[in-house]
Amino acid sequence: MPIKALAQRFAFLILLGAAGGILMVGKADPRIFERTRIAVVDASAPILDAVSRPVATVASIVEEANHLIHLREENATLRQENARLLQWRSAAQVLSSENKQLRDLLRFVPDDPATYITARVIADSGGAFVRSILVNSGRRDGVRKGLPVVVGTGLIGRVAEVGRRASRVLLINDLNSHIPVVIGAERHHAILSGDNSDLSRIEYLTANTSMAVGDRIVTSGRGGVFPPGLPIGAVTSVGEEGVRVRGYVSVDTLEYVRIMDFGLEGMVRPEKIGAN
Repeated sequence: MPIKALAQRFAFLILLGAAGGILMVGKADPRIFERTRIAVVDASAPILDAVSRPVATVASIVEEANHLIHLREENATLRQENARLLQWRSAAQVLSSENKQLRDLLRFVPDDPATYITARVIADSGGAFVRSILVNSGRRDGVRKGLPVVVGTGLIGRVAEVGRRASRVLLINDLNSHIPVVIGAERHHAILSGDNSDLSRIEYLTANTSMAVGDRIVTSGRGGVFPPGLPIGAVTSVGEEGVRVRGYVSVDTLEYVRIMDFGLEGMVRPEKIGAN
């Protein structure tokens, strides 16, 4: 007979006998009955605890086994993901090496890293521009007219006026804003112009150029004002009213901006940007 079953049977007999004795004593004196009952409970507690321990141990073993199975499955998944990442890493290293070799063959000269000034927006539209903001950085901080202004990685405009302590930023959707851009994977060149609305429009686009909603708009670098590749926005509509573009950054909730200096010397006058 298993030890557990034997222990349970003896525990039952002991408790049964104790219960009979308690009933007999209880008829004589209730106080003796209460003290006796407590004594029996105290005496039987170790026995009941010992009987219950194998059950708890088995439950704990089952739980640990399930946990180990889950860990093994998770470990297998992580191994597969790690193998895929190693493949991507190897491919990236190969591409990086090939890219370096091509740059060496072309005697490519990389651009100098850009510097920037973080400025806080202290006022909205005003002055000669409908869509502009005033920031708390000026000449004393190194700000110059024409410098690009970004939030995150999205271009929002350029510095149009510079004071000693403050500057005005012309936003991309202002009527006076004209930016040379490249559109989509086909890299169509055009001009992104503002019209004082929430959306900008594409101008000077070659006839019969195919475009689609979602096409990405970035700066082309022509004109020397903006470096190539700065993200601006995406095409939202293509129709009889032209191509409309929404910027990646909402200019209505600006708090802080970055005034970028890419070291572009010989900038053209802002009002002539659209002619390039």
